[in-house]
Amino acid sequence: MSKHILILGGGYGGLLSALSAREHFGADDAKITLINRFPTHQIITELHRLAAGNIAEKAVALPLDKLLRNAKVDLRIGNVKEIKPDEKSVSLDDGGNFTYDVLVVALGSETAFFGIPGLQENSFILKSVNDANRLRAHVESRIAEYSKTKNKADATIVVGGGGLTGVELVGEYADMRSELARKYGIDPQEITLYCVEAAPSILPGFPAELVDRATTSLQKRGVNFLTGLPITKMDGTTVELKDGSTFETSTLVWTGGVQGNSVVANCGIEVNRGRAVVNEFLQSASHPDVYIAGDSAVVMGPEGRPFPPTHSWLGRWVS
Repeated sequence: MSKHILILGGGYGGLLSALSAREHFGADDAKITLINRFPTHQIITELHRLAAGNIAEKAVALPLDKLLRNAKVDLRIGNVKEIKPDEKSVSLDDGGNFTYDVLVVALGSETAFFGIPGLQENSFILKSVNDANRLRAHVESRIAEYSKTKNKADATIVVGGGGLTGVELVGEYADMRSELARKYGIDPQEITLYCVEAAPSILPGFPAELVDRATTSLQKRGVNFLTGLPITKMDGTTVELKDGSTFETSTLVWTGGVQGNSVVANCGIEVNRGRAVVNEFLQSASHPDVYIAGDSAVVMGPEGRPFPPTHSWLGRWVS
C-alpha cells in the first residue's frame, strides 16, 4: 500500500530528503510531497554576496520544480501554519491541509532577537533571497540619500553579530565600499562600517589564528569591530551598547542569533530549547513517524550535550 511522505522545507535537509527518499521508494510505493514557502531552493550561505550585489539572484535561487522534476516529487508552495503530530496532519496559511504517513520537518531556524528592545522592529535580517534583495536596495537608497544630505546615519552600516554570517557580510560591504562611493560621488572613507559582537572576539569557536587574520584583514579594509559589547537597545536609528555608548545608523543588520523554528517548538513534540529532540536516526523522541532535519532538531550526544546541527548528513539519514 502506497504511503505518503510529506517533507516540510526546501532547503538543504528537505531537498536531500526528497531526493534520497525517491531513491529508496518507487512511485508505486510512496507519494512524496515537498512543501516550501518559496518556489526556489535558496543557497543561504551565499546570501551575503547577494545582499552586496556581488552575485546574481539566479545563482543562489534554484527552481525547485527543475531540481525535483526527475524525482517525481509533488511540489507545493505555501507557508506551514501548524503541525498536528497526533493527527498526522499539516495545515498551511492559505488553508491547505495535508495528511501523512511519514513527516520530515526541515523548516530551518528563525532569527533570535533575545528580547532586545527595538531590535526586531528596526533591523534587517538575512534569511532569504527576499531579505538580501531588500537589504541591498535599502543600502543603496541610504547612500544615495547621504550624497545629498550628508546625514551620517545614512552612511553608517552596522552588522550585529560577529559570527560567520556577520563577518562575511561586513566583509562584502568592505569590498564594495569604493564602488558604492564612486557610484554616488562620495569619498569611500565617508562610509562607516561596524561589526558589533557580544563575545570577546569575532568568530567565536574558530581557531585564534584564523580570527586574528580575519580581524586584521577587515580592519585594514575599513571595518570597525566592537567586541564584548552586546547591543542592548535599538531606538529608531540609535544603537545602544552595554557600556551605555550610542551611535546612529540607518542600517542595522542583525545576524547575532538563531533559535528553533516556532512551528516545530509549539506543535507538541518533545523539544529542547525550542528544537525537536531526536534519536540517532533523526526520529522525534515522542513521535517516531516524524523526522526532523537540519536546524529544526537537536541530536543529544551520549553525555547529554547536543551535537552541532548539520544539513547534508541529516538529509541522507532521514530516508
